[in-house]
Amino acid sequence: MFEKGMLGGKRILVTGGGSGLGAAMGRRFVELGAELIICGRRLELLEATAGKMRSDLGGKVSAIRCDIRDGGAVDAMMDAVWREAPLDVLVNNAAATFIAQTEHLSFRAADAILAPTLHGTMYCTLAAGKRWIEGGHNGVVLSILSTSTITGRAFTVPSAMAKSAILAMTKSLAVEWGPKGVRTVAIAPGAFPTAGASGQLRPEGRDQGWATRNPLGRTGEHSELADLASFLISDRAGYINGEMVVQDGGAHLRGSGAEDLLQWSDAQWEKQRTARPKT
Repeated sequence: MFEKGMLGGKRILVTGGGSGLGAAMGRRFVELGAELIICGRRLELLEATAGKMRSDLGGKVSAIRCDIRDGGAVDAMMDAVWREAPLDVLVNNAAATFIAQTEHLSFRAADAILAPTLHGTMYCTLAAGKRWIEGGHNGVVLSILSTSTITGRAFTVPSAMAKSAILAMTKSLAVEWGPKGVRTVAIAPGAFPTAGASGQLRPEGRDQGWATRNPLGRTGEHSELADLASFLISDRAGYINGEMVVQDGGAHLRGSGAEDLLQWSDAQWEKQRTARPKT
């Protein structure tokens, strides 16, 4: 199914594409023939990732610095992208989260999660959708969500709220924009460990047996998520609209993934608060 050229001719923008799952998806898109643009706040990281992809795979890969928390910056980025040619696919991947006792969250800490995860995703979606519709160009929006949209999740409440709101956006725009040639789809990944997420969500002191309690007894491979994303944005998935595909090995059927934190002591939470970068 994933023959070379499956995504040929498509221009794809991945937010937060410099590392982790964003980079894994982007790499797969290039392997399948797409032109890739990755954006994020750290230009040096983005350029290194883009250069490695070009060296390994060939193809056209470019990097653009953008703080998606800033709607004006998002508009400027989309203007720059469109000057060459319209996008075909937007992948909303950038997000932020960390574990915390919700009653101890400051407003600034909550906003540090909501700003990129919810507002940034909305800004990018609106900016791309407006241009697609005005130009009569078909498009696809793929948003990377979470199984917290199904179960809720204690101790990452702002993230669960943001991801749930994006799922509502995905379903709503499927109806509103579908007739205008724009599909909206989503993936709810389970445990696909990355250095950034593991540091924020699974610090020292958390239960280390979590992966083995997955019904499949393992975590996900980045290539598995990248393949699913490639299918959903491809023309072969052209009749899938407004849906979220769960890819977690069945873990959400057992629990939300936060149950071990209910047993944490005040001392463990205090240590976690002290270690977290101040926002």
